[in-house]
Amino acid sequence: MSGLMARKVGMTRIFREGGKSVPVTVLEAEPCPVVQVKTPERDGYEAVQIGYSPKRESRLSRPMAGHLGRAGAGAVARLKEVPLPEGEVKEGDTLDVTMFEEGELVDVTGYSKGRGFQGVVKRHGFSGGDESHGNKSKRVPGAIGQCATPSRVYKNRKMPGRHGGRKVTVRNLEVVEIDVENNLLVVKGAVPGSKNGYLLVRKNSRGGA
Repeated sequence: MSGLMARKVGMTRIFREGGKSVPVTVLEAEPCPVVQVKTPERDGYEAVQIGYSPKRESRLSRPMAGHLGRAGAGAVARLKEVPLPEGEVKEGDTLDVTMFEEGELVDVTGYSKGRGFQGVVKRHGFSGGDESHGNKSKRVPGAIGQCATPSRVYKNRKMPGRHGGRKVTVRNLEVVEIDVENNLLVVKGAVPGSKNGYLLVRKNSRGGA
């Protein structure tokens, strides 16, 4: 299995035979240069480091410019490691959308939208208190601890806090369409994050399970 970095363009829908409407997400997966090949002898595992999103060379640090220059890759804004793809791969090669096929399943990883500090109703789905007249405890968590024993609040109690902005993987999304000319990948369903967010699209690692 292997993968590509992509950018979320947005959601739309397509109509299949019979008029069935299918929600899809359009991903822009530009060719990703192979910056480094990890080997068991040198690194202890097999993987490839790929780059994405062109960047001005003047904005690169000298160590990063040297790292990219050794592979003959242009300036990129982001680096990511993916499993070693099938076949022989060397530094300077590029991976593109042709590695996927229509109808196969992929896993998409990204960061969900940050929602800021939220209460337990929105963050954890609590039902809240009664909606009756005079009730002042509509969106509070209720009792969170015990009395004299153990006289403390247990760890991992569901409480208010930061919601969203975490790494999320959505598995088994069907590749509906591939536009090689425009480097577009259309997958069925929704993916994490907002528009223009960076994503990692990998071949399904569980065989469709």
